Amino acid sequence: MSDVLQRLSEEMAALTEQVGGSVVRVEARRRLPASGVVWEKGVIVTANHVVERDEGIQIGLPNGEKVPATLVGRDPSSDLAVLRAAFELPVPNWTTLETLRVGHLVLALGRPGETIMATLGVVSALERGDRLPAGMQVDHFLQTDVVMYPGFSGGALISAGGRVLGINTSAMRGISLTIPTGTIRRVAETLMTHGKMRRGYLGIGVQTAKLSAALAGRAGQSQGLLVVSIEPDSPAERGGLLIGDVLLSFDGSPLQSPEDLIRALRSESIGKTVPIQIVRGGALQTLQVTIGERPAR
Repeated sequence: MSDVLQRLSEEMAALTEQVGGSVVRVEARRRLPASGVVWEKGVIVTANHVVERDEGIQIGLPNGEKVPATLVGRDPSSDLAVLRAAFELPVPNWTTLETLRVGHLVLALGRPGETIMATLGVVSALERGDRLPAGMQVDHFLQTDVVMYPGFSGGALISAGGRVLGINTSAMRGISLTIPTGTIRRVAETLMTHGKMRRGYLGIGVQTAKLSAALAGRAGQSQGLLVVSIEPDSPAERGGLLIGDVLLSFDGSPLQSPEDLIRALRSESIGKTVPIQIVRGGALQTLQVTIGERPAR
């Protein structure tokens, strides 16, 4: 048994050293610095909530040097930010969650100081993004029991095979969350291309509405979204939506809460003509609506 533990201990230390060479310190707030991970050459991903200023950002490299960084863009809804800096650090092996299971061992890495830090834990849950509170928009997320030491937000979560599963965030107090690679890729590519997250736009106000027993049976769901307002010349108005319609689905996905609609209106939906199933006058209908882009406010 002691030999097994010794080998495991040596392998964990080796993984920490290997991947730790791609974990940096992010100095972008008044209090304790946080962490970031190399995404590609000259690009770092980190947690948005630790980037409290847009200028004067410094990156602490593993060799102790500091380099200035610029903010490429940020996305509060996924708690992700992208920074650009001049450095020569290895790009770690990022991976998705297909082979990950609850109970797998993971290591969380952070660099709030000059040296790498690590903490060991297990995957506690693999959840869909709709389990998060309103306002957060991620595809999936990991929950672990790793100890999130101060400054660990923005650092890497790595598998037993040394692959980076995502970046850690303490944005939800009391819970250790990891934003997975798939979400990071979608957000980082959009921010590097546009400098902001593009959001789909219908131009409506909605509220939850319960369906009658007869309608619920036909629709296959117990509630929908009642349209209470429509902006003039909006995609919703041009698509034929009316105040009083009840939205049931968006491009085949059920709509049972306002958060469902928010998640449906991702950047990928912009410019697409999608089927929106509604109830109007007690009858089920499907409208084809072309989604616009939410204007800057």
